[in-house]
Amino acid sequence: MSIEENKAVVGRWFTEFWGKEFNPAVVDELAAPDIRFKYSLHEPLRGRDAVRAFAEKFRAAFPDLNFWGTADLIAEGDYVVGQWEGGGTHTGEAFDDMPLGALPANTGKTMQFTGTTVLKVENGLITEEIGLDDGIAALSQLGLIREA
Repeated sequence: MSIEENKAVVGRWFTEFWGKEFNPAVVDELAAPDIRFKYSLHEPLRGRDAVRAFAEKFRAAFPDLNFWGTADLIAEGDYVVGQWEGGGTHTGEAFDDMPLGALPANTGKTMQFTGTTVLKVENGLITEEIGLDDGIAALSQLGLIREA
C-alpha cells in the first residue's frame, strides 16, 4: 500500500477507535488478528479480542473518552506517526488497567494528556500500535500519584 493509503487507515483508526464515537467494528476491519498494542499507561496487548476488550473497559470507565490528532500524520514505508491529545472524565465503572493503583467506580476525576503513537500498517491492517503518552500527567490528575 502507498504511504497515503497507510495514512488513511491510521486516520480512520484514530477517528473510530480513539475518537469520541467509538466503533467496535473498526477493530476487525483495521487491526491485524495478532496486533501488538502497547502504551505506558496500560498493560501490553496482543490480538484483536484483547484490544477490543481494552477499549470497551476504558470507555465503560470514561464514557466521554475522546482523543484527537494535533498535527498532520507523518508516514514512511509501513510506519505512520501521529501526535494527539485527549482524555475523559471517570464517571463510569471501576478501572484497574493502570500501572499504579486502581480507580473505584465514578470518581468524577478528569484526565487530559498528550502523546505520540507509531503505527505499523501492513497490507491495509494495523499490525502494531506503540504509543508514548504523558502518563505522569494522567496518573496525577486521577489522584493515583502525587506531584513532587
